[in-house]
Amino acid sequence: MSLMSLVDLSRLQFAVTAIYHFLFVPLTLGLSILIAIMESVYVMTGRAIWREMTRFWGVLFGINFAMGVATGITMEFQFGTNWAYYSHYVGDIFGVPLAIEGLMAFFLEGTFIGLFFLGWDRLTRLQHLIVTWLVAIGSNLSALWILIANAWMQNPTGAHFNPDTMRMELDSLSAVFFNPVAQSKFVHTVSAGYVTGAVFVLAISAWYLLKGRHVEFAQRSATVAISFGLAASLSVVVLGDESGYTLTEHQKMKIAAIESLWHTEPAPAGFTLFGLPDMASRSTHAQLQIPWLLGLIATRSIDTEVPGIFELVDRAKTRIQDGLPAYDALHTLRKHPEDEEARRVLTAHADDLGYALLLRRYTNEPASATPAQIERAAWDTVPSVAPIFWSFRVMVALGFGFIALFAVGFYQAARRQLVHSPQFLRVALWMLPTPWIAAELGWFVAEHGRQPWAIEGVLPTFLAVSPIPAANVALSLLGFVVFYSVLAVFDVMLLRKYILIGPRDTAAN
Repeated sequence: MSLMSLVDLSRLQFAVTAIYHFLFVPLTLGLSILIAIMESVYVMTGRAIWREMTRFWGVLFGINFAMGVATGITMEFQFGTNWAYYSHYVGDIFGVPLAIEGLMAFFLEGTFIGLFFLGWDRLTRLQHLIVTWLVAIGSNLSALWILIANAWMQNPTGAHFNPDTMRMELDSLSAVFFNPVAQSKFVHTVSAGYVTGAVFVLAISAWYLLKGRHVEFAQRSATVAISFGLAASLSVVVLGDESGYTLTEHQKMKIAAIESLWHTEPAPAGFTLFGLPDMASRSTHAQLQIPWLLGLIATRSIDTEVPGIFELVDRAKTRIQDGLPAYDALHTLRKHPEDEEARRVLTAHADDLGYALLLRRYTNEPASATPAQIERAAWDTVPSVAPIFWSFRVMVALGFGFIALFAVGFYQAARRQLVHSPQFLRVALWMLPTPWIAAELGWFVAEHGRQPWAIEGVLPTFLAVSPIPAANVALSLLGFVVFYSVLAVFDVMLLRKYILIGPRDTAAN
């Protein structure tokens, strides 16, 4: 098989494992906080029903947590098996937040989740509440460090390329930790997880109310989920706006692809509500725009332009050409490390070295690349527009749907009419899968939108893979799909079992 087949298979395998893993992450984030809130009410009021609620939702949290661990561990091993050059090139930086996640967050979760389940009759109420909050904090800290690592892939900061070691090396730990992309990604992702947890609790509670089972338990659970979910869903929209602004600052091509913005428009640009992006003709058909909206969201001004794809491709051509001296200087230094002139040239053009590496897809001698090859490499910086365009719009539509769901639910709960609102309860039940759809689409936009880069502007994806037979990757991909599918089936079966048993019997086990 060709190198591109190996690249595609390696990307697909990581995407499949990430999608499976991300089925469990949002629910872990959301349920952990909801359980901590419920137990806080129990400690303050002493009412047994709140203890019952904490234990029941805690069992479902535990099942989901175990599946998340099982599917997450293998992803880290893939950096060594499938992405060996990536690990060599940026491992000194990327590995730091991953190590901290294991030491600070995962160990915290792993230690206290045992106390959560086994400590009900061994700890005081306050001690057990502290344990529950530590589990929730650990879950969120885990997300923080993973997203710091991921954000560095989107916006590499606080690092430099060392020609002597042929690796990226760390300059500033604080720059990596306080990466603006990491901040916006963390709050947006965590808020989406809170929405997932809230929809899950509301949907199961709605099912109980429709069946006339555990009515008092379900009413209180639904009320907590609705209140928490309304705040979280509003936060997702507000923080999503912040993410859009961050993209405009650091990933201009991604925002242009999301909006199918082929050419720079006069400021402020309009937001394309509907359109049919066409990569073949490099245009968008049947556009329906809202004037000014994109400019206001992306730049928070009325006089700043949002660059279009064609203009960004022209910038990429310039950066490819500017990166060629750095590529040549690097080859000189590998043969003559004492050459100070080559070192000076490399330093002067180091920021564009990654763009010159894009030419390696078409020639082993980038210095002799033809204008046609430079043109093709520049257009490689454009991700697939149509999938990103539509994924973003479905995600946004679902986001506003969550706000509407929780707003109606809040009104019904305030009037104490949840039990008498079967239509709302049915809608809440049917909404159960939608937060996962929105979360997966958001992850797709973030990750596919930065292609062709493994590290934005630094390392092309096709250079990051391990030089292993593509057939090996295909075989392991099949194994992952089968194994993870079995895990997903068992997860649903276990959740269904304990939901059917109900809270009282579950609390007694």
